[in-house]
Amino acid sequence: MLSDIEIAQKNVMIPIKEVASKIGITEDSLDSYGKYKAKITFAELRALQKKASNPSTRGKLILTTAVTPTPAGEGKSTVSIGLGDGLNKIGKKAVIALREPSLGPCFGVKGGACGGGYAQIVPMEEINLHFTGDIHAISIANNLISALIDNHIQQANLLGIDPRTITWKRVVDLNDRALRNITIGLGGKTNGVPREDHFCISVASELMAIVCLSTSISDLKKRLDSITIAQTFDKRPVKFGELKCTGAIAALLKDAIRPNLVQTLEKNPVFVHGGPFANIAQGTNSINATMCALATADYVVTEAGFAADLGAEKFMDIKCRVAGISPSVVVIVATVRALKMHGGMAKADLSSPSISALQAGFENLSVHLENIAKFGVPAVVAINKFITDTPEEINLLIKLCEKKGARAVLCEGWEKGGEGVVELAKVVAEEADSGKANFHYLYESNISLADKIKTIARQIYRAKDVDIPPAILKKLRDFEEMGYKEFPVCIAKTQNSISHDPKLMGAPKDYIFPVRDVQLYSGAGFVVVLAGDIMTMPGLPKMPAALNIDVDDDGNISGLF
Repeated sequence: MLSDIEIAQKNVMIPIKEVASKIGITEDSLDSYGKYKAKITFAELRALQKKASNPSTRGKLILTTAVTPTPAGEGKSTVSIGLGDGLNKIGKKAVIALREPSLGPCFGVKGGACGGGYAQIVPMEEINLHFTGDIHAISIANNLISALIDNHIQQANLLGIDPRTITWKRVVDLNDRALRNITIGLGGKTNGVPREDHFCISVASELMAIVCLSTSISDLKKRLDSITIAQTFDKRPVKFGELKCTGAIAALLKDAIRPNLVQTLEKNPVFVHGGPFANIAQGTNSINATMCALATADYVVTEAGFAADLGAEKFMDIKCRVAGISPSVVVIVATVRALKMHGGMAKADLSSPSISALQAGFENLSVHLENIAKFGVPAVVAINKFITDTPEEINLLIKLCEKKGARAVLCEGWEKGGEGVVELAKVVAEEADSGKANFHYLYESNISLADKIKTIARQIYRAKDVDIPPAILKKLRDFEEMGYKEFPVCIAKTQNSISHDPKLMGAPKDYIFPVRDVQLYSGAGFVVVLAGDIMTMPGLPKMPAALNIDVDDDGNISGLF
């Protein structure tokens, strides 16, 4: 059996200009990065944004999400890519819009984000490892902001910034736990002012969020100016715009805000742009990429990271609110294996049939179905097939979904590509065309920030109550007094449970949801809420994926997944 990377390497791609021509984008509207990937020019981006801004001239949006992740695997990216290919196979004009992979997971535990088997996007190695340099540009721009802040303090500190209050962190796009908490400025007066500093992974940074939410250079500059970087000694908030260096940061990001175009193994177009994690950031691809897809297709398949409690909620309450869009249907990816794990079965035993474990684990999927319904959008369950699944287990899962009022369809994209997702494509297109969607947000903008947190924790995470310490409540009230009451909240928590506790699998409820800290992302336009033990800089596992990756003298990479 071929590995994912071997399947991708055996594929013969077509030039990116031919992929673009399928959706009406000419070669003159592309800036090519080699033969097989390109960025959209600013002129074309503006034209596509204008078309997509009119609901009557844009396609229907299909959001792919999943059950709570397990070590057994779910395959959300694989299903998203297979669904896009499947829609094209049944004669629908479909485009896919995905996030860019982060290097941290590629060398850590999760691997890349290009799908798998015969439902992949290519060139797989390039997309996973460096792509067009967007995340590198964001990292450098982010760290230039840090350098400018420290230089301002060193050079007389005319703004009176209190170094103890600096909230802007440095970043690197790798899992490096040793950088979570550091001390900088050591070595004497010429080396800066000593202070505590922190690193987070690039894709969890506010700057990544800003790039994903900015629609133009002007919008980008406005958001950069609005970043709150620190307080003065007399407790006045300091914005980055006060350093008068916004133009330099925007110059580094001028290409990073333009969407990238690639292709599936079946030569269908895919916009890949932006890479925020969904457990510690907003977890959706860029607004620009989504709008380009909506302007060039009748159906757009996009995804939001991790499960529906994380990526899907943030997609609805943050991205849709900012972009003025909404999904016509949501696809929830589930596997028999994952649900059996949620039902208490050990990973080593998953190859053995277990109706009882599947029934118990279905409660996890049931919660996600209920959550999607709270946004007024119909849901379809994609059962991502594994070779060990039995007909009895698959039939039971279909029946359990039917009892919840959801259609469930077996999906074989990994093995068969688009052909294995044709039935799912038919059902999803039918649901998207049905007019059933009556989209609404989970909460209104005018309620307090604390009430927004409580609403998500109680309605989506099924918590009995929320523990927000007095000091955190004061920070939230301070944010509101600064004029940010209308902001949505972006909760950072574990992806391994609907709750804050990764050990609580299945469908936990009636627990206390603990808020550890809150951070103001005034440039991005939301408040980040840290819950439980979540870290914004991941660490490497005991056996990182880097152990298996290699390259030969011809530049051929192996071991990447």
